[in-house]
Amino acid sequence: MLKNVSISEAKRFILHKQGLLGKHKFTGKSGVLDFIRQAGCIQFDPIDVCGKNAELVLQSRVSGFSKQMLCELLYEDRMLLDNWNKNLSIIPVENWKYFRRDREWHLKNERSFEEIQSVCNKIKKHISEHGPQCSADLKMPEKVDWYWTKTKLSRAALEHLYFRGELAIHHKKGNLKYYDLIENCIPNNILNEAEPWPDDFDHKKWRVLERIGSVGLLWNRPSDAWLGIGDLKADTRNKIFDSLLDQGKIIPINVEGIKHTLYCRSEDERIFGLIRKKELDPAKNRCEFIAPLDNMMWDRNLIKAIWNFDYKWEIYTPQAERKFGYYVLPLLYGENFIGRIEPAFDKKTKKLEVKNLWYEEGIKRTKDIKEKVETAVKKFEAFCKS
Repeated sequence: MLKNVSISEAKRFILHKQGLLGKHKFTGKSGVLDFIRQAGCIQFDPIDVCGKNAELVLQSRVSGFSKQMLCELLYEDRMLLDNWNKNLSIIPVENWKYFRRDREWHLKNERSFEEIQSVCNKIKKHISEHGPQCSADLKMPEKVDWYWTKTKLSRAALEHLYFRGELAIHHKKGNLKYYDLIENCIPNNILNEAEPWPDDFDHKKWRVLERIGSVGLLWNRPSDAWLGIGDLKADTRNKIFDSLLDQGKIIPINVEGIKHTLYCRSEDERIFGLIRKKELDPAKNRCEFIAPLDNMMWDRNLIKAIWNFDYKWEIYTPQAERKFGYYVLPLLYGENFIGRIEPAFDKKTKKLEVKNLWYEEGIKRTKDIKEKVETAVKKFEAFCKS
């Protein structure tokens, strides 16, 4: 049965699901892991103006978050893993099993395949004898065709072995990746788990369901939220939504003023009940800076429909054509986007500069808003220093 909800209820549903409504529900290192397990993945991007995207996602949700927490979970505790999901992502290590088909594809398909294959065993032997290695450690300067441009054979071969699941990222120094044998980074019981969805349709269905849960509400429309789910054409996507509905795994939601039906995971429907009982009324209007590739921002058309907030990440827009700035973050206050902020952190002076702050039209700059924004800036600077 189609469930009718108001715009405000839809906002609160997504924000509660994301851990952005009222009191923090994710705290410390365990909170980092809890959120990523709930979301399935968070998107990684190496650009660091005021923290990398994955770190920005977590600082807005996890009370007391520091960059070191994420680093430890990835490269010491090994409970998280660098992996392709929605583009470059960070996933729970136990989700390794779901991506076996992607790794198997790379065993037979790759750019510069013959050149790379000729050195793979040599590289694995070298890593086995010398420990984790980066591209510069391997003396293979020859250039080969790679995904964006020509690159050194050593880099292409390391990435190929990583893509096919024989190497893992052991650690990073800045954006420089050091690779180790996969068996040194992931327990055998996880490495040897069978693919849960050997049928391609069932696999895509699992991934669509994961993305719905990751955002909270999604519609059956073309969307960046589906990036990385293979060749997900409209016909296949329609069949997946029909199957998920038939199995009772998703619930159709009619949001006032939005003509397209939205969907949530069936286990999340209870959140609307909590909203209507006023059990999720925020104790305070939190103010948070939202990452440009944040999970809740994956479908910007949906954000515009629900919040009337038109956001574009202008980092790849020519400077003369930018409406705002190079690295601008949405500004969330309570259950609404009230503006956008352009922060930049100077790593030498350890100072955060707010280059620009734009409020949305019609936003009254109350005393509470000003105080909350100032507090958020101080908190964000402390995060940048972590």
